[in-house]
Amino acid sequence: MNRERTSDAAEAARHARYGKLPDRIRFEDMTEEVEAEQGGGGNSHSPEGSWKYYSCLALDLGL
Repeated sequence: MNRERTSDAAEAARHARYGKLPDRIRFEDMTEEVEAEQGGGGNSHSPEGSWKYYSCLALDLGL
């Protein structure tokens, strides 16, 4: 398993074409903790208003 070292010219050409890889991002920097709102907010389920969003394939086809 002898791997030949790439030539400096090939390495320079690759670096000129693709540039440098971005720095690694730590896992702690990828996540953000946010406190949840109390009281339901705007995404709560409303049984009275749920009929507006009902979908039925038979009704859509006119059957």
